[in-house]
Amino acid sequence: MTSAAQPERNGGQILMQQLRIHGARRVFMIPGESYLPCIDALNEHTDAIEPIVCRQESGAAYMAEAYGKLTGEPGICFVTRGPGATNASIGVHTAFQDSTPMILFVGQVGNDFMEREAFQEIDYRRMFGQMAKWVAQIDRTDRIPEFISRAFAVATSGRPGPVVLALPEDTLWGRARVADLPRYPRVHSHPGAADLARMTELLDAAERPFLLLGGNGWRQEAIAQIAGFAERFELPVGTAWRRLECFDQRHPNAAGHVGWAMTPALRQRLRDADLVLAVGTRLGEATTEGYTLIESPLPRQKLIHVYPDAAELGRVFSPTQAIVADVASFAAAVADIKPGHGAPRGDKVRAAHQELVDSLAPLPSPGPMSLDAAAAYVDAHLPADACVTVGAGNYALYPHRYRRYTGPGTSLTPTVGSMGYGLPAAISAKLEDRKRAAVCYAGDGCFQMNMQELGVAMQYRLGVVVLVFNNGIWGTIRAHQEREFPARAIALGFENPDFTQIIRGYGGYGEAVETTADFGPAFERALAFAERENLPALLEIRYDANGIAPGETLMGIREAAQARIARSGQ
Repeated sequence: MTSAAQPERNGGQILMQQLRIHGARRVFMIPGESYLPCIDALNEHTDAIEPIVCRQESGAAYMAEAYGKLTGEPGICFVTRGPGATNASIGVHTAFQDSTPMILFVGQVGNDFMEREAFQEIDYRRMFGQMAKWVAQIDRTDRIPEFISRAFAVATSGRPGPVVLALPEDTLWGRARVADLPRYPRVHSHPGAADLARMTELLDAAERPFLLLGGNGWRQEAIAQIAGFAERFELPVGTAWRRLECFDQRHPNAAGHVGWAMTPALRQRLRDADLVLAVGTRLGEATTEGYTLIESPLPRQKLIHVYPDAAELGRVFSPTQAIVADVASFAAAVADIKPGHGAPRGDKVRAAHQELVDSLAPLPSPGPMSLDAAAAYVDAHLPADACVTVGAGNYALYPHRYRRYTGPGTSLTPTVGSMGYGLPAAISAKLEDRKRAAVCYAGDGCFQMNMQELGVAMQYRLGVVVLVFNNGIWGTIRAHQEREFPARAIALGFENPDFTQIIRGYGGYGEAVETTADFGPAFERALAFAERENLPALLEIRYDANGIAPGETLMGIREAAQARIARSGQ
């Protein structure tokens, strides 16, 4: 429909119509007076766009980011200006480092008040410039369709990421006759025939190759295609830091989770590799353990780096071969290629998978409550397609180690290591698929950063299960403190409320667990309640703070540090 044929609409109406055209199915929001025309316009689109009213902007932004991970489409978040934007910035930073498509709409003061430090005024171009792919302000009502279309294209193309659009009040209240633009085109990058031929030659010549998967955009078809490729070329397959859903960990080629706290066997296997085929991953600090397993700028191993953004290739690592391709296109391209005459490597693949299987046996831990055994129980009894969400803290190492993730949607974790993510992500996962179980792992500190979003689970009848690991300390920092300044702990402990009482206030089920034997039955009760009542359930797991990580204790870290200091004579 041409501009002349369109009825005159205000900016909010134009914007919401564009979101509908571009396929937005859900918006996460904290209502604000700075974008009232957008809120009102939602009334005309409730058959296609579901508004989710959150409790704090960081929770809303996290939910939108999780939506982007789950669907591959931009997660949409609306917040008000000033404080709303600053609260939401943690979700934007997460989306940027996690390469997640997301669009944050922020209310803004009118252009007639700009540059006066008006009420809650911030220059969002300056504020978000370093943490978003594109930041802009829509100053004209008739250009809203243009900006929205570009926002969707930028958020999903190349290396996906967040876009921030500021919405001045006069733009939203203004009226215009303007044509709607069609749904944005999705751009894909594909490997060429010469790329695939050279890659095959390098793989055939390698004796100890390793396939490392990461990034966003993985769907079941692509994982199946990559699995067949790995089988034919006899490649052990690892998943990059907190990209656990990129491969089925039950597959016989699966080698485990690569990154901080990986098993010693997997670390050595990666060190010994003579070629690493990295697909979809940036090979960040966590995955490479401080750029030591794969060294920057020149890796010891030959490196074939496959990534959808040419600007990323060669930026940190000098690869033997660089291939510009997104994961879906690369997986489709290698679905039918076959190896040449390389040496057999099946024994190495089987050994790598056996090491992964062996690592699933619970390690010993202090006290009557074993987090190792609890995490192993969850893996054994939770459906294979369940979504496990995790925030940040040492407790996260337990689901990383013991849960065998099976594919897209089974893991939501922030590679940026931001706290408070688990509960909002579980809520987003449950909204996306109410039949799929969603279990949130959260430390006592991590959980309290966004536990107010339990109100969303209650309001929208979402049966998420939250496992709160209560040790009364900032555990990760305590471990670092003992490593660097042993026996000098300060400002790292805190008193907690009774979390079981809090969840009951939200209409949910709460139970405290203090022994390993009690965990299994309690977990089954929580799952059953959440499924039956469509309300949140919470288990408060009280355990010995000395058990800080799988196979590691605070006292062990302290003693090792004291011995190191004694040897150095400090």
